[in-house]
Amino acid sequence: MNATVKHSEERLMKVLLAPVISEKATFVAEKNEQVVFRVMPDATKLEIKAAVELLFKVQVESVQVLNRQGKQKRAGRFTGRRNHVRQAYVSLKPGQEINFTEEAK
Repeated sequence: MNATVKHSEERLMKVLLAPVISEKATFVAEKNEQVVFRVMPDATKLEIKAAVELLFKVQVESVQVLNRQGKQKRAGRFTGRRNHVRQAYVSLKPGQEINFTEEAK
C-alpha cells in the first residue's frame, strides 16, 4: 500500500479507463491469471498497480503495458486515424480475483 501514498487518490481514480472485454483478454485472464485494462496514455506502471489495488482491493504481482497505435481509416476521399490506446496487463497474486459483475452493483 506504500504506492498509494506517493500518488494522489484523485489521480488514481482517473488512471483506469475501462476493462478490456475481448476474446484475447478472456483467454489471458484464464491462462495467466491477468486482467486487461485500458489506461490513460501517460499512466505509469506504479500508478496502474496502485489504482488497481485501491479500486478492487486486490494484491497486484506485476504490470505489463502495451501501446497500440490507432489504425489508419478512410471515409470516401478523407483519411483519418483511430485513437491510440494504452493497455495494461495486470497480473494478480495467487488467490486474488477481480469479478466485474460483482463490482457493478
